[in-house]
Amino acid sequence: MSDSDKKLLDTITTPHQLRRLAPDELHRLAEELREKIIDVVSRRGGHLASNLGVTDLTVALHYVFDFSHDRLLWDVGHQCYAHKLLTGRQEAFEHLRQSGGVSGFPAPSESPYDLFATGHAGSAISTAVGMATADQASGSDAKVVAIVGDASIVNGMSVEGLNNAAMLRRQFLVVLNDNSMAIDRTRGALAHALDRVRMTDTYSDAKRSTEHMLQHLPLGGEIAETLRHIKEGLRTTIHGGQMFGALGFRYFGPIDGHDMHDMIRILRRLANVNRPAILHVHTQKGRGCQYAVEDPCQFHSPSAYEVQGGKAVFPTKDRTTWTQAFSRALVDQAGEDERIVAITAAMPDGTGLVEFRKAYEERYFDVGICESHAIAMAAGMAKTGVRPVVAIYSTFMQRAFDQIFQEVCLQKLPILLCMDRAGLVGSDGAVHHGSLDIAYLRSLPGMVLMAPADEPELRAAMRFACARDFPCAIRYPRDEVPDDLPGECPPFEIGLARTVRQGADGTFLCYGAMTATAMVAGDILQRENSLDIGVVNARFAKPLDVTCVTKLIRSEKPLVTCEDHAAAGGFGSAVMELASARGLDGSNVRILGIPDRLIAHASRSEQLREAGLDAANLAATMRDMVLRKSRTATRKAR
Repeated sequence: MSDSDKKLLDTITTPHQLRRLAPDELHRLAEELREKIIDVVSRRGGHLASNLGVTDLTVALHYVFDFSHDRLLWDVGHQCYAHKLLTGRQEAFEHLRQSGGVSGFPAPSESPYDLFATGHAGSAISTAVGMATADQASGSDAKVVAIVGDASIVNGMSVEGLNNAAMLRRQFLVVLNDNSMAIDRTRGALAHALDRVRMTDTYSDAKRSTEHMLQHLPLGGEIAETLRHIKEGLRTTIHGGQMFGALGFRYFGPIDGHDMHDMIRILRRLANVNRPAILHVHTQKGRGCQYAVEDPCQFHSPSAYEVQGGKAVFPTKDRTTWTQAFSRALVDQAGEDERIVAITAAMPDGTGLVEFRKAYEERYFDVGICESHAIAMAAGMAKTGVRPVVAIYSTFMQRAFDQIFQEVCLQKLPILLCMDRAGLVGSDGAVHHGSLDIAYLRSLPGMVLMAPADEPELRAAMRFACARDFPCAIRYPRDEVPDDLPGECPPFEIGLARTVRQGADGTFLCYGAMTATAMVAGDILQRENSLDIGVVNARFAKPLDVTCVTKLIRSEKPLVTCEDHAAAGGFGSAVMELASARGLDGSNVRILGIPDRLIAHASRSEQLREAGLDAANLAATMRDMVLRKSRTATRKAR
């Protein structure tokens, strides 16, 4: 292979090697990075469009800054693929988001270049302020850069971070990666303001102003005086200076996020600006991949696919997912009840609200990445008689805990929280596991918690919740919906469990989607050990079916609680609290849930197996309990 045919990317194992390249070689490197990302994501799945958009910017940042010493903070984190490839993780990148491969998000366990494990939006500016403040106090000369997408800049925490960052008296750079998108089209006034910055007739004038300012920017103590002289002129040419200038930031841009030459030149200047600054970079989501450019929503985080004739072709899936089942149920329910509205926080596709938006556009609300606002807004709507259904991933619902208490439960308002991705989520890993919702919602007075075991139960749970005058929450996993449970699906009645299968030797007491797994475990025990094991879906974690649970504990037969949630504070804990309150023994109860450790990225089935929540482990636990009970009974008989 000639030197001209050799891939530049193959020669880069650290960013220090990147900085030895000639500026003209950087475009070639960026294209190789895109090719690599497209190839791996097509085979493994992952976040595609956003990573293709930020590739040039990533190269430019690593070319200018030395992040082995300087600080690089990623907001959300799923745009870090090029960063990972440039920081020595090419081999592991081949197994992106798989067990043993790299995470799809920054991970300090992988590399010192990843400072925080980040998967939620809005935190980068605040953590960057913390590092910059500590560095300022210690006299460190480490430069600080936070990369924030425009969808994240609307988050309340981002604004809080900006507010405090303005008090810094040192270098501090926020790069606003503006691609006009979150996962779907960005919503809200700030997003529209950024649109005006990009699309105004003075765009080219703004660029020229930035160029002029940077060319004449002193790098010593006179910078503040110079900036004061040009501030008013800058404000008359662009809206960005008005928006961020009021927060104490020096605003630069917008600039083309794919013009490597300009970005490097500007970043070199901004690296020496000893005041908080914002660089507004406009990028194209899906850059270099036509099908991702044409449909950046679908290719935000696609599953594995094949490319045929320049088009992405996804494998046909025969089974319905929980998200699809929820989508159908909500559209049908809204057809029967015109009070129902749907609210999402920038995730219409992921939460299954796209079909609702098509059918009832006037009743659909996307508030952007603002979960706390979404809940408070829903509370205001519910106060007027509307029935809000708020669809948010379990991991992101954590961000709105205070509003769920203050604005919903304290007011006793009829809001339905629908939490997708509850439990272990597979390839997105620890930053996205929805393993805490039972624990934090169960503590709230007046909150009713439900989990369906199949699609008919999901519909029944939603029908129940939408007719109540108190807050409810429904959880379901990122998975395919199992086959319907045997028999007719009875309506949901508050605090009543559903016995799916009677058993003489013991019982699996499940919460929601774990019911199907317990059915398989029961079949294993019947086939291999001739054990007759019952299965009950509790349906409710709050309130529990007191009669059913009390009867099962008093039977003294082995009782295994099963939940795709942290064992601490979850459904099993609620069962044991009930036993304690009623003076029941409880020694025949075992709690199976997610252990008290972080479960890394892998397939969902691998994660369930690691957590001991697959059918084989459920069967093994029950078998062990039955054998122990038998041995104990034999000893007593002697």
